[in-house]
Amino acid sequence: MENAIQEFKNYLLVEKNASPHTLEGYLNDIAQFQEFLRYSGHAMHNDTIQLEKIDRLVIRSFMGYLYEKKISGVSMRRKLSTLSSFFRFLCREGTLKNNIARTVPAPRIQNKLPAYFSVDDMFRLLELPQGKEFLPTRDRFLLELFYSCGLRISELVGLSIEDIHPDSRMVKVLGKGGKERLLPMGRHCVEALQSYLTLRREKEMAPGTKKLFLNYRGTAITVRGVRKVVEKYIKQGNFPGGVSPHSIRHSFATHLLDGGADLRSIQELLGHSSLSTTQKYTHLTLDHLSETYDKAHPRAQAKPATD
Repeated sequence: MENAIQEFKNYLLVEKNASPHTLEGYLNDIAQFQEFLRYSGHAMHNDTIQLEKIDRLVIRSFMGYLYEKKISGVSMRRKLSTLSSFFRFLCREGTLKNNIARTVPAPRIQNKLPAYFSVDDMFRLLELPQGKEFLPTRDRFLLELFYSCGLRISELVGLSIEDIHPDSRMVKVLGKGGKERLLPMGRHCVEALQSYLTLRREKEMAPGTKKLFLNYRGTAITVRGVRKVVEKYIKQGNFPGGVSPHSIRHSFATHLLDGGADLRSIQELLGHSSLSTTQKYTHLTLDHLSETYDKAHPRAQAKPATD
């Protein structure tokens, strides 16, 4: 199975041009499936996994194993999709005859609406980094760019200094699948950018560093580093509603929709390949409309008490 995984990895890198984040996700899912096979003894012979012995029952058992470990329905569906892609590749290469994973129904998921900041809370978050030193100045720009463009964390981390164009107020972003898109920056974001660039030029950097966002050592900040920065300010601001770093992206889309932007434009700005992915934000605004209606419309309010 190790050889099959290596060939699949090469296929993802060369033919599918998968991003490092996508590649890591696929390989982690397959590694967890391997761990399950060794733990359960399914499809094993002389301590070796026999790919041809993996049947529908084995895949269903794996789904049951994930359920017992309280893995979310979303994650279970992703892992099943990973296995289906892996087995489809093996069928193409002639290693297997059938893609068994396709015959297993995907687990149901609860449609959880993404948490997001209100406009007031979002503005309060943006004002939390205080100070004129390098780190708070960087953090102000980081949060401003996050919200101004609705970026994914991986997209923000991947930005280089050449991707930013202050004069035209545009930023070039490399999204999922290697797709590029140009996004506008707001006035406050450009102001934060100029302050950051001034200090960045004075920063002692590691040789050859071209990434836009740097850590205190002068090297490129990581996804984990960005998460720590945003989570620090979320904790500092004591925001309600289970918000997370990704909630800034959700807030960007929700606030645009509330402000009258059309769904197709938001799809382009977010870099969604499918409009159905963007449509989840309509539920958020509909909830907001219903709440406003219930509070404001006389016939929607509770009946007055009578004697």
